[in-house]
Amino acid sequence: MVITEAIHEHVLKVPASAWTPAVEADGEIRDGAWVAELTGDVLDGWPKGMRLIIRKERPHPGAQLRLTDADGMRLTCFATNTSGRPIAELELRHRLRARAEDRIRAARATGLRNLPLHRTAQNRIWLEIVQITLELLAWMPMLALTGKARPWEPRRLRLRIFTAAGQLVTTGRRRTLRLARHWPWTSHVIAALERLALLPNPG
Repeated sequence: MVITEAIHEHVLKVPASAWTPAVEADGEIRDGAWVAELTGDVLDGWPKGMRLIIRKERPHPGAQLRLTDADGMRLTCFATNTSGRPIAELELRHRLRARAEDRIRAARATGLRNLPLHRTAQNRIWLEIVQITLELLAWMPMLALTGKARPWEPRRLRLRIFTAAGQLVTTGRRRTLRLARHWPWTSHVIAALERLALLPNPG
C-alpha cells in the first residue's frame, strides 16, 4: 500500500510507546522491526472496521531509502478489516502472504505466464513441469546459494548460474566439470556445487 502524505504525517506522530516489536513465524522477535496501528482522522472516509497497520524496519545493507521513509527506517503499511487479533500477528500474516506473491511472480517467469498447448490435458503436463521447477527454485537457493546470490530471481539465475558454460571431462576414470574462468559468476557455481556435495545423502 502506498504511503500518502497524510499517512506519513500520522506515522511521524506515533509515540515510541505505541510501537510493538514485529515477530517471525516461529514466534521470535524480528530484529530491527516494529509495528503500530494508526487510528483517528487518518481513517476518515474509510469503510467501517478497516485497520491501518504500519511497519518500520531497518533496511538491509545497501538498500536505498524512499522519500516516505523516516529516521533511517523503511516504512510500509497495509489495511485490513480483520478484528480481534494483535497487530504483530496481522503484520506477520501480511508479510508471509507477500512471500507467496514472490512465488507467483517466479512461476510466471518460469512458464506459467502463457500456456503453450491447445488442450487442457496437455497443459496439465506443462503445469506439473512448472511446479517441479518451482520446487527446485525454492530449495536450490536455500541449500546451495549464499549472500547476495540467494534472493536472485529466476531470470537472473538462468543468466548467471544455469547457463554457465562448462565441459565434462573424463580422465583416469574420474569425471571433472570444467567451468570457464572468465565467467563472472563461476565462483558462485563452484560454491553452490560444494555446498550441495556436503549435504547428507538421504539414501
